[in-house]
Amino acid sequence: MNKFMQIAILESKKSLKYDDIPVGAVIVKNDKIISRSYNKCNKNKAIHEHAEILCINKAIKKIGNFYLDDCILYTTMEPCMMCFGAIIKTNIKKIVYGIKNEKTGFTKFINYMPNVEFEKISDDVEIKKIMNNFFKNKRN
Repeated sequence: MNKFMQIAILESKKSLKYDDIPVGAVIVKNDKIISRSYNKCNKNKAIHEHAEILCINKAIKKIGNFYLDDCILYTTMEPCMMCFGAIIKTNIKKIVYGIKNEKTGFTKFINYMPNVEFEKISDDVEIKKIMNNFFKNKRN
């Protein structure tokens, strides 16, 4: 599995401490990580604090502008529509994600991808295991 996706998986595990859905994200430019984050909705009692949004905000601060041209977003789960809107607005060129977001994933709602490539990784066993364990624990 890609080294950047491995780091996104490590980030996702931090969400578990706060009973958040375990999603992690990493933004890479020129093969270097410029930001990373994890879901903090429950931690901060804020519905918009998805891993991707937080990661994008950190990258914007680091680069110093709103445009993340030539950046790749690695995320453990397919981004929702809210996050996809932020991805489009910041000109991220590519999204690499681990597992499908069956309820609110952007690929189910959008046929037109303006200047954004996306790729689902094929080796998502570890991500599925983390996610399945999270929801299994929520049901118990």
